[in-house]
Order: sequence, then structure tokens, then C-alpha cells
Amino acid sequence: MPRLSNIYRLGVKELWSLWRDPGLLLLIVYTFTAALYIAATAAPEGLHRAAIAIVDEDDSALSARIVTAFYPPQFAPPARITPAEVDATLDAGTYTFVLDIPPDFQRDVLAGRGPQVQLAVDATRMSQAFTGSGWIQQIVLGEVGEFLQRYRGSAASPVEVTVRQRFNQALDPTWFGSISELANNITMLSIILTGAALIREREHGTVEHLLVMPVTPTEIMLSKVWAMGLIVMLATLVSLTVVIKGALGVRIEGSLGLFLCCAALHLFATTSMGIFMATLARSMPQFGLLLMLTLIPLELLSGAITPRESMPDAVRYLMSLAPTTHFVSLSQAILFRGAGFAIAWPSMLALAAIGSVLFGLSLARFRKTIVQMV
Repeated sequence: MPRLSNIYRLGVKELWSLWRDPGLLLLIVYTFTAALYIAATAAPEGLHRAAIAIVDEDDSALSARIVTAFYPPQFAPPARITPAEVDATLDAGTYTFVLDIPPDFQRDVLAGRGPQVQLAVDATRMSQAFTGSGWIQQIVLGEVGEFLQRYRGSAASPVEVTVRQRFNQALDPTWFGSISELANNITMLSIILTGAALIREREHGTVEHLLVMPVTPTEIMLSKVWAMGLIVMLATLVSLTVVIKGALGVRIEGSLGLFLCCAALHLFATTSMGIFMATLARSMPQFGLLLMLTLIPLELLSGAITPRESMPDAVRYLMSLAPTTHFVSLSQAILFRGAGFAIAWPSMLALAAIGSVLFGLSLARFRKTIVQMV
């Protein structure tokens, strides 16, 4: 049986080794502060001051209504350009949208002729192009409808649909982005720290020192798991309180203690995964390449970026065996929806089972590596 004193002392050694590595310390601080804040705020899903220009060839009261219907924060104040400038400004990327109102537009609308308005879109700005096209169509059709009715307002409907936004009433994309980025960063740092700890010992020759000590491979692995897991847990707690709740203003609905328990189970799995990958790699560059091949599928297919419901059944089943899938689900359920233990325990049990399997595989591989070194 592993001795707790050996596990504790070896873990303290790992903490001191990390303290003497300024590169990894800087990576931890940056990942859980600036990188998280930038990822949550740099690329919002909605429109924000989208660049739009309007070619008003009608110069009527209706076209003036349409021009004044675009304003911040969704759109930047529209610029007035001529038809000859459309292609040049789109090629230069000056505007994302160019709306062309044809001559005699108001007269044709009043006569019921169904005139056409052309909307040119720079589709290289994919997110704004997709969302903004729908907004512009609604704005133009709404202004035309109100102009024909001679008053602002919509016709009475026999059915009233009441929409209530739960968990994110303002539909602020930074709320979702910050929690998703936190889950991804926890996975990434836990794998990097444990893998780097093992490879660093191999490169410095300290693994041979451990082999002559009265310690077992299980004790060595457990020491790395608890030490690196503790660092990530502390960084997660600071990031939640200072960056997510403080700087971004995200309201945490659920129990912070329950989330940290789930994070501990997830770290047990991912730190074991990091040790397994470190036994496969011969150097840090090889470990970095292997990390890229592992992290990208884990992040893209875990549900943190793309909803799992839109994935093929085979991918959904395969990713149900990955710890990140269950951790992302738990993070969103606890921090967004205030879920308690009664809802979280199936995913927590799955994390514990996956972590045990990964720890067993990593331990077997680690023992084999030690035998080869001897």
C-alpha cells in the first residue's frame, strides 16, 4: 500500500520544482487571467458595431427611415456611398454590409410592385455576416411595414408568445464563453503540468534518484496528481472569483464547493492522462505535438464550443468516454443553472470511473517505462 508520507513529501518536491520554473508559473497566471478574459470578450457571437454602408438611390421618406434604423450597439452609424464605391469598399473590407436601395423604391412599394433591395455581404466575416443578414432583413421589412401602416407598431396577433430568458437574461455571450474557456483551461493546464513534471525529471536525470529510493510507482504518480491538481484547483478558484465574477460580472448560480469537487474528479482523470502522454513522448517538443492532437478533439467535441446534440451519434458515444464531456456538462449545470448533487452525481460517478481507468492505464505504462530505464 502506498505510504501517505511518501506521497506528501514527493508532492511537496513537485511544488518546489514548479516554483523554480518561471515559464510554467507565467503560463498558469496568464491562462487563468488574461487568456480567459480575452477568450470571453474578444469574439462575441452577436453583432457589435458591424460596419454597414447604404446606397440610397431613391432619396425618399421611406429610404430615410431605413437609413436611420441602423444604430449602435449592433451596427456602426451607416455610411452613405455611391453605387460606384460598392465593389471597391467590399474588396477593401471597409464594410461588412452594403444595402442598395433602388430608384423609385417608395413609389413601387406604394404601388404594390414588390421592388427588390440588394444586400451585399462580406461573408469572410462569417459570424457577423450570418447574424447580421437576418437582422438587416428584419429591420428593412419592419420599416416598410410600418411605413405602409402609417404608424409604428405591429398588427394585433391572436396569440401572444412570452419569452423569458433563463440563466443569462441579457444573452451576454461572455457568460457562456468564460465558463467554457475555464473548463478548457483546467483540462489543458492539468495535462501540461503533470506531463512536464515527468519529462523534466527524465531530462534532469532525477528519475534515477527516485528509483533508488524506497518509493513505489504508485506513490510517485499520486504525488504528481495531487500536487499539480492542487495548483490547478487554486488557480481555478482565483479565476472564478477574480476574473469571472469580478471582472466579467458573471453571476454564479450554484455551489462553488460542489463545482470544485467536480473539478477535483476531473483533475484526477486529466492529470493521469498527462502522465500517460509523458511516458509516450521522449521530449517536451514531442509532448507538445501529442498535446495538440489530444486537446483539440477534447475541446471541440466535449460540448464546450459545439452542442453535442448536433454531432453524429458515433461521435457522441465516443466522447461520452472522455472526462471533458462530463466536466463541461457539470460546469454549465452547476455554475449556470444552480444544479445540486441530485443532478450532478451521475456525471460525477462517470468522472470517477473514467479517472480510475486512466490512472490504471497510466500506472501500467509508467511501470513499464521505469523497467525500461532500469
